[in-house]
Amino acid sequence: MKIAFAGAGYIINIHAKAAQAQKDVELIAVVEKFSDKSAALAQKFKIKQQYHTVAELLKAGDVDALVIGTPNFLHAPQAIAALKAGVHVMVEKPMAMNTREAEKMLEASTKSGAKLMVAHCWRFDADVNWLKAQSQKLGKIIRTKGIGVHTHWGPAGWFTKKEFAGGGALADMGIHALDTARFLLGDPKPVSVYAKIGTHYKDFDVDDTGVIIVEWDNGATSYIESGWWQPHADGPEAATQLYGTQGFGQLFPTQLELPNIKTQKLDLIKSGFKFPRKEHCPQSMYDTQMAHFIDCIRKNKTPVPGGMEGLMNMKVVDAAYKSSKTGKVVKIK
Repeated sequence: MKIAFAGAGYIINIHAKAAQAQKDVELIAVVEKFSDKSAALAQKFKIKQQYHTVAELLKAGDVDALVIGTPNFLHAPQAIAALKAGVHVMVEKPMAMNTREAEKMLEASTKSGAKLMVAHCWRFDADVNWLKAQSQKLGKIIRTKGIGVHTHWGPAGWFTKKEFAGGGALADMGIHALDTARFLLGDPKPVSVYAKIGTHYKDFDVDDTGVIIVEWDNGATSYIESGWWQPHADGPEAATQLYGTQGFGQLFPTQLELPNIKTQKLDLIKSGFKFPRKEHCPQSMYDTQMAHFIDCIRKNKTPVPGGMEGLMNMKVVDAAYKSSKTGKVVKIK
């Protein structure tokens, strides 16, 4: 399988390493506006071809899949072009600038039959999946709390410009907490959103602070914090708490509190949980994500998270920005 990469920044290096770890996969091309970055990635991963645009890549042909890790405003046009050409796509989160673009991407995938996957990476984390498997012991989940916050730092460049990013900390970090909560809840549909979002720590034209409350169609409520440059966070990226009728579970650190059940370290180890967590965003998570993408292509399966999961998250993000602007709860259709 021949895989190309759009972008040559930090996240694409991680995806390229993940692709390199797969069997019978060739890293065939890189698409990057800046030649120095393109050359560096090509040399590092022994990539044969370099292009300035996705159009050039598609015209040359001989590519099966495209991994997109460019600035957000390029996600939709690059993905749609590839999908229409029958090239499978894995696109970084957020999948698009807004819901409208996300819908067009999903439509392009449906029409061509090419697979569309959205890189909501925490669905492939071992601890997240461990908690999801254990969560049935918690009874009905009533509410969740999630964290998508950078403390004492934040991104620069295009991330902080609305014309290139669409949104700020919510679209960048909050979406991790959002998708993790939705995954742990069994992917319910969002019903309504109330949000308070603003810019308080830096001079950006996008948000660096946010709190959103999402009502789901299964009756659960999710409270999510997003931010850059915050003085404190209750947990690292994607940290999630589950409050059930029979107990409590959380990431990170992972723990369960259940009636009449001792949750000592030995019990957790016996159930498959491993201590300690050496790094918060391990390469293994991205390797597993890439393996899923490739497996779906080879076996003609719909990727999860796919276009629909990405679209649900975009609907929540759009509704959150609208709610914050109007001060009202926004219903989601």
